[in-house]
Amino acid sequence: MVSSTSSTPPRPASPAPPSLETLVSHLVASKRSLSSVEQVWRGHEIIETTRLHLETSVTTTARSSFLRSGIAAQLHTLKQVHTHNKLVEVESAQEYGEVMRTLDEADQRLKDTMDALRSTMVESRLRPASDQPKSLMDFVDEGSVDKVLITIRQSADAAQAAYEELLETNLGFSADIRRIEDLLARSKAESPEPLALQSHDQPGEDATSASSIQVILQDMEGRSREMAENLESLVRHFDLCLMAIKQTEGGGDAAIKLTAGLPDGARLEEDVANAPEPIGHQERQEMLEVLATDADQVEEVVMEIRDNVNAMEAQLDAVTAYIAQLDREYAKVTTAFRLLDKVGSQSHAFVAQSRLFVTRWDEEKSKITERMGELSSLEDFYVGYLGAYDNLLVEIGRRQFMEQQMEKAVQDAMRKLDTLYEEDSARRESFKHDFGDFLPMDIWPGLTDAPMQFETRPIDGVERVPDISKSVIQRAIRRVQGSRRQSMT
Repeated sequence: MVSSTSSTPPRPASPAPPSLETLVSHLVASKRSLSSVEQVWRGHEIIETTRLHLETSVTTTARSSFLRSGIAAQLHTLKQVHTHNKLVEVESAQEYGEVMRTLDEADQRLKDTMDALRSTMVESRLRPASDQPKSLMDFVDEGSVDKVLITIRQSADAAQAAYEELLETNLGFSADIRRIEDLLARSKAESPEPLALQSHDQPGEDATSASSIQVILQDMEGRSREMAENLESLVRHFDLCLMAIKQTEGGGDAAIKLTAGLPDGARLEEDVANAPEPIGHQERQEMLEVLATDADQVEEVVMEIRDNVNAMEAQLDAVTAYIAQLDREYAKVTTAFRLLDKVGSQSHAFVAQSRLFVTRWDEEKSKITERMGELSSLEDFYVGYLGAYDNLLVEIGRRQFMEQQMEKAVQDAMRKLDTLYEEDSARRESFKHDFGDFLPMDIWPGLTDAPMQFETRPIDGVERVPDISKSVIQRAIRRVQGSRRQSMT
């Protein structure tokens, strides 16, 4: 708006001066435009609020950044502790699995051997006729095996319980770390999007941090200055309208009435109560021309003020939303920090749990290893027992053969004795026939005796070798030979 009464070159012709009614209508419109002072004050309030938001954003962003940095460092340490515990868990699980597999294999071999003992029936000819059929297993005590297995299972159960405690601890530790990481990720998602700067100087420009609020604040201050200048031009236009009415005949009373109830903050330069200083025709004509020109622009200036304050309101809404997102982000970072502090205070307990498990596992593993040695000794004994029975059958076969050889030798000797007896008897008869008549009977009482005779019989109290079938002995021989070949490979 021009709102000036500066001199201009004379014009060849001047239009008719506006009537008092026209001037009054201009004054009414100008008075109505002065209500824009409220929007100007609102602009000041928006700037102050935005300035506070700027301070808040700087503080909140700094706090969030500081907490994030601290959380990242502490989280790295916690992850190292968790990795160590997880490594203990994995290695122990592998070691436990290997021990259990070795134990199961030894247990299965022992069971197979015991099953072989149960399925091997002792030859009935080796036992009294009154005995019930018995297996090799009936001659050993299974209680020793049960005791060893019970002890091993107790140690294995104790180790498993300790492992499950470690596993539960590690799972809880891992869940806490994931919760912290999830809170950090969610807080990152809460980070506000860059603010779009709705400025007539920087249209559509984006800022990437809280510094964008500073740029918006500068834009608001520029708009506020523009609004103040526009308000000042509206006030000058009102003063000019007032002056024009007072310079018009009959306009004094109208000026006094129309200036009543002006908005607060609208400072007028023209004193309504004082009489106007007389001005020349030319100067009045120029004033009326400026007034007419400005009157056409009043509504446009009011709209500019309104548009500026609306733009500032939109900017304030964006800044307020930005601050709210910063607050939500900070709240989640704070929650993550509190959880981190809680988990961190328990980290020594996690380490202690891991060490306790290693100690307990070493103890139980030592017990299991010791008992597995006993189990292996029992297995060796039972395998030796089974092999010894086969060798017993082989020995019986050998003894049977030797007994048969002895009997054959006795039979051969008896045949020779019988031959010698018959030969001796015949010769004695021949001697008796040739010389008996000449020799007195009492010259030798044994002259007429028969030859000496012999007999062979087993010594009393010595049992004969049991009569085990050759097929049984042959199978035992094959098993013994197979066992020997296996031991040599």
